[in-house]
Amino acid sequence: MILRSGFLSISIFVLSSLFVFLPLSTSHAQLTDEVQTFPNVPGGSIGKSLEEQVGSGTGDEFTPGSSKYLILRDPARSIRRGRQLFQRKFTQDQGQGPRVSNDSTGNIQENRALGAGLTDSCAACHGRPRGAAGFGGDVATRPDSRDAPHLFGLGLIEMLADEITKDLRSIRGEAIAMAEGRGTPVTSKLESKGIGYGSITANPDGTVDTSEVKGVNEDLRVRPFFHQGGTISIREFIIGAFKDEMGLQTPDPILCLATDPDNPEVVITPAGMEFDPELDEIERPPVCDATEDGDGDGVVNEIDPALVDHMEFYLLNYFKPGTGKMTRHAERGVKIMEDIGCTGCHIQNLRIENDRRVADVETEFDPDRGIFNRLYATAKELFDVIDDGEEHPQLQPKGESFVVENVFTDLKRHDLGPAFHEREYDGTMVTEFVTEPLWGVGSSAPYGHDGRSINLEEVILRHGGEAEKSKRAFARLNPRQQEMVIKYLQALILFPPDDTASNLNPGNPGTNNPQDPSEHGSINLGALFQIESEGGE
Repeated sequence: MILRSGFLSISIFVLSSLFVFLPLSTSHAQLTDEVQTFPNVPGGSIGKSLEEQVGSGTGDEFTPGSSKYLILRDPARSIRRGRQLFQRKFTQDQGQGPRVSNDSTGNIQENRALGAGLTDSCAACHGRPRGAAGFGGDVATRPDSRDAPHLFGLGLIEMLADEITKDLRSIRGEAIAMAEGRGTPVTSKLESKGIGYGSITANPDGTVDTSEVKGVNEDLRVRPFFHQGGTISIREFIIGAFKDEMGLQTPDPILCLATDPDNPEVVITPAGMEFDPELDEIERPPVCDATEDGDGDGVVNEIDPALVDHMEFYLLNYFKPGTGKMTRHAERGVKIMEDIGCTGCHIQNLRIENDRRVADVETEFDPDRGIFNRLYATAKELFDVIDDGEEHPQLQPKGESFVVENVFTDLKRHDLGPAFHEREYDGTMVTEFVTEPLWGVGSSAPYGHDGRSINLEEVILRHGGEAEKSKRAFARLNPRQQEMVIKYLQALILFPPDDTASNLNPGNPGTNNPQDPSEHGSINLGALFQIESEGGE
């Protein structure tokens, strides 16, 4: 527990205290609630009830214990609470399942949740490696299934997609203004962060020809989530997953307001994501009244909006994937990828102009300091301390520019050929998919959005369509060159935060007891407390 009584002490102590490790119970893929289960054995459990995690509700920046207050003044606690919610095993008493009143009977074309897997926690599908917001479950969101992807770096993906969207729309606005001023059509290339998205032609009457737009919808919104590009934000992803995979309804006022036809105003989440109802088609929550029983199970307000705030903030700040052992042999692999055209779509590095996170973690192979998996993580703070006269100051994101390394995506949709095409429940085919970021790919077999490819070589050779030329170039490489590419990709890894030594808790590199969490180290952003810790946190 770290207590600081004023701005001066925080200013002096913030860098050193920010990443002090506090002994906390080890988290597994799923966590039980100590209020609900007994006997209570240390580790693998949550000390707060769901009601206690809701706290003072969404509140505001001046309401202690509310989600907005914690995100602004004690972001580490909000991150930890989001992590616990992600791993929490929800119960039927809390509204878990069924997803609809008759659960698995109905028109699956109209309600895809009827085919999705019913589970009791986020970690049930996103829990590998152990204790991580990783990959795992295989769910029938379409007849050909869906291999649940990892969520490492999810906030970075959201920010990249949102910034690209704003760039493309800015180009559109400028083209319209030029066409109106000149009285003739104006054609402008759509480009952001070095990625081309085709072109538009603006007409003097304000209309826009979007027939040459490539890789995104006509509204120029980059939708980075789900393999076909279906959702624009972490918040929509969370609320939809709670409903479709767990049968938990969320009366979220933010998305309800953003989808209200009478509201033309931009709505901003506590995590800083903007929703503009005049520009975007946003997914409406299953219910918009906390007293409404949307699934007829006798439970209302199943996921309080404050919990969504914490979950969104947790995933915004979630660790990006790491880099494992990179031999000289493997390092040549990325150059070969460039030579054969793979990085035309899988772009290695992209820059974020306004980083909304409060912390960053860099995880790399380190045989000297690493213990489990020989990995070591270095964390650093990304916020400024703002004294506004309150008992606890604001910790605001610096909003600095940041290069996202080894992400390997262009966030565009591409047709990868018939081997990747996927059926809808009405028999139609989905033929275009967002370029999968390659970070973490070395840890997340099997591959493909449907999990049908058993290893990296097979998923590369499965490519066709727009990637046919690069696939053939890979097939023509000699075995040694192919091995270099595979070895490089295998070094793009995920990791278990509870078992990765870091500057937050370096552990004991010479330990003879690596099973002891205090010996093998961990990454623990939950140690970033500014306010006196409460029971179970």
